[in-house]
Amino acid sequence: MITVLLVDDEELIRAGLRAIIDSEPDLSVVGEAGDGAEVAPLVVRLRPDVVLMDVRMPAVDGIAATRHLLETFAEPPKILVVTTFENDDYVYDALRVGANGFLLKRTRPDDIVKAIRLVATGDSLLFPSAIRALAAAHGSDRGTRGLAAAGLTEREAEVLRLMATGLSNGEIGEKLFVSLQTVKTHVGNVLAKLGARDRTQAVITAYESGFITPA
Repeated sequence: MITVLLVDDEELIRAGLRAIIDSEPDLSVVGEAGDGAEVAPLVVRLRPDVVLMDVRMPAVDGIAATRHLLETFAEPPKILVVTTFENDDYVYDALRVGANGFLLKRTRPDDIVKAIRLVATGDSLLFPSAIRALAAAHGSDRGTRGLAAAGLTEREAEVLRLMATGLSNGEIGEKLFVSLQTVKTHVGNVLAKLGARDRTQAVITAYESGFITPA
């Protein structure tokens, strides 16, 4: 069972998300919050696997709440930020500080539950084309270090490029004719060398450094 915490200042949005999520046999909403300030205590008490976090809230927004969770918990829940607008500065900043992905509030119900499952497993990048578009719009002036300084091997660089396309570990293994465990090792090395928490942060670093062009 994948447990979910909903964080949104609009009660109607929370009710709609709860109805969608609780209709799935493997998903369960374990709590709700109306502001980012309420999130950390609920995470301590409820230990959700995934937090659906509205990125724009009146008191403590989704960026600040995401940063606080990642700095506070040794093993934080996976975080999906939720937004009204696809090309949103707030969303890109939330992804940069460590959110695992994002959803639009108009996303189809079946895509919402797929996204929760995907983020919970962490096996592939959520909505790679949308992240590429965000990087193209917002990432060109961020000035992160080039990937050359990270010392990626040729194979690790190849794996990073494939991660950016949204391939899962299994799909990368099939493409490179290597075992799943070998891919997991390469992915782990990429994250460690880039100082990234997950695939999303690693791919954003690749875009911002110019290693991959978000064309």
